Amino acid sequence: MTTRKLRIASFTYSTKPRGGVIHTLSLAENLQALGHEVHIFALHKDQQGFFRPTSVPHTLIPFEIPADEVSLDERIQSYIQTYYDFMTNHLAEPFDIYHVQDCVSANAVWRLRESGLIPSFIRTVHHIDDFTTPTLVQCQKDSVYRPNQRIVVSRHWQQRLRDEFGVESHIIYNGVDLDRFGPPNEAQRQAARAELGLQNQLVMMNIGGIEPRKNTIRLVSAFAEAHKKLAAQGQAAVLLLVGGETLLDYTPYRVEFFEMLERSNLQPDRDIFLLGTVADGRIPGLYHAADILAFPSVKEGWGLVVLEAMASGLPVMASDLPVFREYLETEKNALLINPFSEAAITAGIMCLSQDSFLRQRLAANGLQTAAKFSWHQTAVAHDELYQKSIQER
Repeated sequence: MTTRKLRIASFTYSTKPRGGVIHTLSLAENLQALGHEVHIFALHKDQQGFFRPTSVPHTLIPFEIPADEVSLDERIQSYIQTYYDFMTNHLAEPFDIYHVQDCVSANAVWRLRESGLIPSFIRTVHHIDDFTTPTLVQCQKDSVYRPNQRIVVSRHWQQRLRDEFGVESHIIYNGVDLDRFGPPNEAQRQAARAELGLQNQLVMMNIGGIEPRKNTIRLVSAFAEAHKKLAAQGQAAVLLLVGGETLLDYTPYRVEFFEMLERSNLQPDRDIFLLGTVADGRIPGLYHAADILAFPSVKEGWGLVVLEAMASGLPVMASDLPVFREYLETEKNALLINPFSEAAITAGIMCLSQDSFLRQRLAANGLQTAAKFSWHQTAVAHDELYQKSIQER
């Protein structure tokens, strides 16, 4: 196959640290390292730029956040229209590849194609959401059906697209930055724990925010039960909850979460730390402070957090879902539990809390697993697909 330098336009809906945005930046940087000319376009809702610096040229699309009384459907329509209007007026030199990472940017970009402004586009489908509002349902359908080509990040989602939408896709796995995420030395670990005021507690960590897909209510309720049992055995335990930026409004779920937390035996800033969205530079240190990653999501595209935690030397408790079984094997490199059972999550926490040998085995094997995935490999696979796509075109 003839390889040539490409001009690649990459599109994402946000500048915040969500999985699709992390994927966009990491892929773009590694494609740039391969010698390609990459430009990122992103909706810019808070005027603060990307959550971390990037060497990739980018255009941030100015956007006025709709008033609170605007419905979710109207909000999504506004996002798409803003994206489309801006791109219509600012697409100057043509790109070889147009690659979108989400349904909002996909719905703007397919309109560009229908208007004759671009020849084709590719979309990465990270996972399929269970949307209920008409605009989001249609947004997702169009973002799956209308691309000229689709990429998925796991075999599970390739099969789901085939079964539920009747479309084919290419699998390209995600990666992890092994230069950034690695096991801490003792000084790094102590410094990370001291920053949070932690001493001898067993520290659980979860990254993802308070939302249904991340299963936060079941996790915290299960942790509360485990916390009581461990305290009776003389072991103090702490849960760090990190993350929170999202496209959707999860207010009812958050209200239920805080009501549950109020009823529990957990004291904020002592037993549970609600850290919210933190500066990107703090993330490696938070992994260094933790003893275990607790990640019982009910749906994931791949699980970037799991790879980051394993690369950081943490034992992982994750959901027994098909996507995780593609690279995790229970009690070998992770402990897989039923995410829909609070009792199972509690049992998993207790198991890892009490079995230091299991934690050591999972951590050692997790490091080996993480080493198999890199953003460089991901970029090379994308490059091959791009080159083939251009030749066929």
